[in-house]
Amino acid sequence: MKLLKKCSALALAFALSLSLAACADAPASARPTSSAPSQSSGTRLITDGAWRQVEVPETVESVVCVGVGALRYTCYMGAADRVVGVEDYENQPDLTRLYSYVNGERFKDLPVIGTNGSPNAEEIITVDPQVIVMSEYASADADELAARTGIPVVVVPGSDTTLDEQAYETLRVLGELFGLEERAEELTAYLDGVKDDLATRTASVPESERPSVYVAGVSFKGVHGFEGTEAHYGPFELLNANNLADTTGQSGAFDIDPEQVLAWDPDVIFLDFNGMDLINEDYAKNPDFYNALSAVKNGKVYSQISFRSYASNLDTALADAYYAGSVIYPEQFADVDPVEKAGEIFTTLLGENPYNDLKEAGYEFRPIVLGE
Repeated sequence: MKLLKKCSALALAFALSLSLAACADAPASARPTSSAPSQSSGTRLITDGAWRQVEVPETVESVVCVGVGALRYTCYMGAADRVVGVEDYENQPDLTRLYSYVNGERFKDLPVIGTNGSPNAEEIITVDPQVIVMSEYASADADELAARTGIPVVVVPGSDTTLDEQAYETLRVLGELFGLEERAEELTAYLDGVKDDLATRTASVPESERPSVYVAGVSFKGVHGFEGTEAHYGPFELLNANNLADTTGQSGAFDIDPEQVLAWDPDVIFLDFNGMDLINEDYAKNPDFYNALSAVKNGKVYSQISFRSYASNLDTALADAYYAGSVIYPEQFADVDPVEKAGEIFTTLLGENPYNDLKEAGYEFRPIVLGE
């Protein structure tokens, strides 16, 4: 009998190992999305963004968030009130991170449980959340952190671009974790609608009729001036825009030689408010360079509200896309008020509309005159 039990256990372990190996090679579309009951009373199993099976409480009412995107998407899910500890960067309200701004009063006095994706296990133990929500961008290992704290760690992909599959998967995982599947489905449907709307409006514009565009002042690892740009810039990607930075072979944000921008001579220039001080300082020193650009001479310089702060903030990026669309393709966006659309996006994702606060701080959709 003992031999039979031992053989049965070995067979079960072998079958389990085969099952896990198969899951590791399965496509994302095959990932399980439903919770399975655990043998332990009052808990359930969920599949997180790293394909880990994690046992979590049946009802999750308290979490801490670690790493890029973890807290942002928790706020998008309407679960900010379940957060009991934040990273040091997240308890400082900032208009470049609207999720932290609208939840500033809630987050400012919460315990600090880490910094910039590096969790402090001892502080997390002191706070004693039911679950640690950790972004794949965090520097910690999920299993090691769970072992050190004795608290389940649920990994979410996070996202550093605009409306990629990681964004949708993050919503799915958090919806399952918080029991907010309907909210995740509503957001997914809304974001799909935005994505389709932007693509449909611009799809029929021939490439030969798409104005060339350049975005400057993009932040990455600090603030950058006119040389700071981005290939495959999220708002432009959604609009099928003719982004000159895409021709460089680069990916993401980078610095470019301003003389190359002069050689390109873009039809339209967008300036990220994060870099405006540096750009205006440079304009004061070298006005001839800027005034030689056709976009400057023709009054075709416009704003982009900064959305790169602790990676990409989806809410502001989508609002920027509609404003950029109204500038680049005025006929296709004639029925859109970018400010009203921004309010709709902010309210849907954040629960309120802080556009007027942005405007009062000088961050608004408008033409820009250099030097003013």
